[in-house]
Order: sequence, then C-alpha cells, then structure tokens
Amino acid sequence: MQTYELEHEDTFEMFNHEESNPLVGKGYGINLSDVNTMVKVVNKCIQKYRPSFSSSLVEPVHIVSSESAAGSLRVGLERPKVVIGFPDSFSIGPLWKLDVKEGQTFRNQWVYEHINYELDDFEYENKFANTLRKLEDIPQQVPIYIWYGNNADEQTGLRYLLFLLRDKTNDIFLMNSTELYKRYIEREDRDQKIFHTAHIEQKELKLLFDKGQTALPISKQKRMQLQEEWNSLAQTKEVLRLWLKGEIKGINEDHFDPLIIKTIEMLHRKQEKKEFIKAGMVIGEILSESTELMNAFFLEYRIRHLLYSGILELKGIPKSMRHYSVRL
Repeated sequence: MQTYELEHEDTFEMFNHEESNPLVGKGYGINLSDVNTMVKVVNKCIQKYRPSFSSSLVEPVHIVSSESAAGSLRVGLERPKVVIGFPDSFSIGPLWKLDVKEGQTFRNQWVYEHINYELDDFEYENKFANTLRKLEDIPQQVPIYIWYGNNADEQTGLRYLLFLLRDKTNDIFLMNSTELYKRYIEREDRDQKIFHTAHIEQKELKLLFDKGQTALPISKQKRMQLQEEWNSLAQTKEVLRLWLKGEIKGINEDHFDPLIIKTIEMLHRKQEKKEFIKAGMVIGEILSESTELMNAFFLEYRIRHLLYSGILELKGIPKSMRHYSVRL
C-alpha cells in the first residue's frame, strides 16, 4: 500500500496516483471507526457508479433472511439467477425503526453489546448496509422470489423485505419453504422436522422451486397487509420473538432461561459429580430437543446473563460458546 498527500481536499477529484509520487518514510495511523466511515463512503460510490445488477438483467432474484439458506439456494437452483441473503436473524434483537438509520444504529448497538456473532468490529453493520444496497439495485423488470418458513426469523424478515421493496413494481412471489416441504417432500418416518429454509437440502430446494413457481405473484392487497404488519413490528422494542399460532409474538427475553437451567440440571445428573459443561454442549442439547426454532447465539447470551446473575459458575473466557464452561 502506498500513501499520497494532497495539499488541499479540493484537488481530490482530479487526483491520479499514476501521475503522483508516493510519500517515502511516512505513514498515517487511522482508528477503526474512521476506517469504517471511509468504507461506507466507498461503498456508496460503488453503488452509484457501478450498480450491482445490469439494467438488462432478466433472471429472477431470490431473497432469503439467512446467509446459510442463501448459500443453499445458490447451489441448488439452476442458473441464471441472483440470490441475496440477509445477514441477520430477525427473531432476536430490536426492530424499532429498523427501516431508517436511527433504528439500524439502535439494533447494531444492541447486537454489539449482547450477541457473540464472532465478527470483526463493524462487520455486521457493513454487511447489513450492503444488503440494503443490493435490494435497492434490483431492476424493475425482474421477478422477485422471497423464501421464508413458518418461524419468527423468516416471517419477520418477510414483512421487513416487503416494506423495503414497497416502491418496486416487480412481480413478487412468496415461497413458503416449510409449507412446500410439508406438501411435497416430508415423510412421516423422518425424524428431523423442518423449521427454517436453511434446514432444507440443496437438491430439495430445486424441487420446491419447480413446484412452487407456478403460483401467482402476491396481490397488492396482501403486500399492503404485510407491510402494515411490519409498521406495527417496527414500533416495538422486544428483543425476542416466536411464531405462535400463525403470528409473530414478542416475548420476554428471559423466556428460555428456565429451559437453560433445566438442561444443565439434566446434564449434571448424567455426571458422577457436578462438573463444568461446555456452553456449546448445553446449547446443542437444547437445540436437538427443541420443537421450535431457537437462535443459538441468543441462547448463549442468556447463558452469560445467568452467569452474571450468579445462577451459573464460569470456567474460561465467555468470548464465544466454544471458549467457556458452566455449572449450576
């Protein structure tokens, strides 16, 4: 990397590094927040001068509220297609004013203070912002398929996505992956239940798309209804949501605490004496026995809360669920 010095900021527009000499023996230190500000400016310029999609694009755009599910769709669906995965879990964290900068900053701060996503500083924030830019850049002429399942994560994401796309005139098709899976694939002898698009195998996603793409696009009335439901969600400040009886319900953040304690008690009973148990093992046990979708990172946050409250003992450093153990 080479460093150049400008005498005045007004000369920046005309600057050409090939016609300038780099500084020798000098360097500059920049703090991380300033680097992040520079990244934001650069990304906005990239969006303005080099759109993510060609204006002649005709292949469908698939959107899903999960990077994991997006990876499966990229592999499973036939080309040509574009897949956008929203890098977030909308069953956890505040939704308040999430469609504007104020709310996004509020959510970013909550995630930074509570959730161990094991990302670099500002990585979550930048990935979120870049996904919003990709949605803005979708051209008007292409069909849009939104994939979602019967869980609070994707049902909330569906409503948020439809609100973000409210000014688009594209035909939008809703692909309820868990309903389609139940209709065309699920077998009674299969142990694993499908709660989320990310749980479905790549080859099965192709089958579901072939079966489900014959449906009509979402009606204007249905779009408006789901957008209004988003408006209601965007006024709340709960940090935990469940999908109950066909609706998104905000619940207290300590909802899973008794289950965490009960699971640790059960694991202790399997020991000869009460030893420390890896936090990841506790979470894995809860998820394996669950009949509903739970967020592993939220469970880890609640384990740390129980530690800080004195209900659990700690061994290790709680920087991720792999790095520490707990016991009652």
